[in-house]
Amino acid sequence: MISTVTTSVVTTVTTTAMAGSVALIGILVLLSLLIQKELASTSEGARFKKFSRVLNLAIVPLLIVFFITVGVKIMEILKQ
Repeated sequence: MISTVTTSVVTTVTTTAMAGSVALIGILVLLSLLIQKELASTSEGARFKKFSRVLNLAIVPLLIVFFITVGVKIMEILKQ
């Protein structure tokens, strides 16, 4: 019984820590994509304009995930 409880606690702590790491990686990727989009949109040339539009395919889903993550964190704070 004690080993089951210990295993459950370790699994929960590990999962929570990994979720925070994945969120941080997602935010960093989103930030780098937004910087690339800004640089590509200010550059001249058709290739850069097309690259700027293609970056939206990755930016939009990451923005949705970012807002969901922020919403969950706010709900956790308000719940306390």
